Amino acid sequence: MTLDQFKAARSVLQGVIRTTNLIHSPALSKSCGNQVYLKPENMQVTGAYKIRGAYYKISTLSDDEKSRGLITASAGNHAQGVALSARHLGCEATIVMPETSPAIKVHAVERLGGKVVLSGESFSDCAQKTRELIEETGAVFIPPFDDEEVIAGQGTIAMEILRQNPGPLDAVFVPIGGGGLAAGVSVYIKQLRPDVKVIG
Repeated sequence: MTLDQFKAARSVLQGVIRTTNLIHSPALSKSCGNQVYLKPENMQVTGAYKIRGAYYKISTLSDDEKSRGLITASAGNHAQGVALSARHLGCEATIVMPETSPAIKVHAVERLGGKVVLSGESFSDCAQKTRELIEETGAVFIPPFDDEEVIAGQGTIAMEILRQNPGPLDAVFVPIGGGGLAAGVSVYIKQLRPDVKVIG
């Protein structure tokens, strides 16, 4: 991936996402013997960074693809990111969620404009149902992590980190689920600051 991909994502996301500021943590800094900063992506409108990748991915689709409707399988933050992004970009989105999903999560997706389909008890069940619906409807799948546009969107976090902390930087710690956030942060930081450790 190239730096231009991240710059393109940042340009599209301007005015859509919140630029979250680094917040110094005195308690963690003291316990680690270093200066520790947190990046509160829970302050995004959907409560998580996932909107970055979902919105950018959807923005790159053609009008024909958008008109076919979007679909994804998720029980959490990606679901809300896709639902809100689709609403902003004028598309319909179907979110396949496990039947065991908490009502609060289902209602959150519906409140953001997503159509929820409950299927099975596991993510595997949801993924299978998603494949069936894609064959039936021709909807476009929005992946949660394994996709260059999604990775570029998530990687805009790294752009903000380097801009907000231009001084010495030893390491950036990134949580790993599917790997899209870790991939985006790693690719961007390592191209500009190869000396910085990125730890998953």
